[in-house]
Amino acid sequence: MSSNLLYIKFPPVPPLQFSRSRHETPKFIFIKFRYPNINNFNKGRMPLLHRASAVPSFGGAVSEAMNLMQSAQPTWQSALLSNIVIFILGSPILVTGLSLSGIAAAFLLGTLTWRAFGSSGFLLVATYFVIGTAATKVKMAQKEAQGVAEKKKGRRGPGSVIGSSAAGCVCAFLSIYGAGGQAFSRLWQLGFVASFCTKLSDTVSSEIGKAYGKTTYLVTTFKVVPRGTEGAVSVEGTFAGILASILLAWVGCLMGQINAAEAVICVIASQIANLGESIIGAALQEKEGFKWLNNDAVNIINISMGSILAVLMQQIVLQN
Repeated sequence: MSSNLLYIKFPPVPPLQFSRSRHETPKFIFIKFRYPNINNFNKGRMPLLHRASAVPSFGGAVSEAMNLMQSAQPTWQSALLSNIVIFILGSPILVTGLSLSGIAAAFLLGTLTWRAFGSSGFLLVATYFVIGTAATKVKMAQKEAQGVAEKKKGRRGPGSVIGSSAAGCVCAFLSIYGAGGQAFSRLWQLGFVASFCTKLSDTVSSEIGKAYGKTTYLVTTFKVVPRGTEGAVSVEGTFAGILASILLAWVGCLMGQINAAEAVICVIASQIANLGESIIGAALQEKEGFKWLNNDAVNIINISMGSILAVLMQQIVLQN
C-alpha cells in the first residue's frame, strides 16, 4: 500500500521590521482636529479632550486661591477672597447677630483685619462676635418684656459695628502702613486686641447683668436703679465681663498676637475703660446738652480708652 504526501505552498510572509528593539514601546499617532465639532460632534456637547483640560484648570484655580488665602504675608487680595469664602459659609450665623447693612460693615471690618493681622486677627474678631451675640441672646424674651433688650432681637446695624471696631480699625490702618516702623507694629497689635477685649467685656457685662443681675447700682452714687439704666452695674454682669475679657485675651495670646504679660494688660485696661464708660453713661448720657452722646459714640470712647490704656501700660510697665 502506497501513500502520497500532499504539499501546500503558501506565499512567503514578509519578516517584521523593528526600528531599534522589539521591546520598544509602540507609538500611537493621534489625529488632531482643528475644530471641536468635526466628525459629527453634537454642537451642545464638549469633546472629551476639552472636558479633561477644563478639570485641571479649575483645580489650578482652587489651588491658587488656597495658596493665596494661606500666604504668610496677608494682601488685600487674600483678605478679600478669604472674607468672601468665610462670610458665605458663615452667613447662617451672621444673620442672627447682624442686619444686612451690619453684615456689609462687618465684611469691610473683616477684610481690613485680615489685611492687617492675618487669619489670627480675623479669628479674634470672629470670637468676639460669637460670644457677644450669644450673650445678647441670653434670656431675650425676659429682656424684651422688661424693655431692656437690644432692638431687632439683638441684630446690630452698621453704626454698632463701626462703634465697636473704630479703635481696632485705626490700629489696623497704622499697622498696614507701618506707622512708627517695626518697633511700633507690636503696639498696634496690642491696641487692636485690647479694643475688642474692652468691647466684649462691656457687651457681656451689660447683657448678663440685664439677664441675671439681682441688684444694679449706679456707678457714680451706688444708688440702686432698675436693670438697663445707663451707667448701672451689677456683680453678676461685672464678673461675666471680666471672664469674657480674659477669654478673648487668651485667644489673642494663643494666636500669637500678644504675650502673656500683654494679655494681663488687656484685661486690666478693659476693666478701667469699662468703668470710665459707666461713669460717662451715668453722668452725661441722655442729659441736656449731650443728646449726641448715644450708645455708638460711647462705644467709640470706651474702646479707644481701652486701646490707648493698653499701649501706655505696655510702654510704662513692660519697657521699664
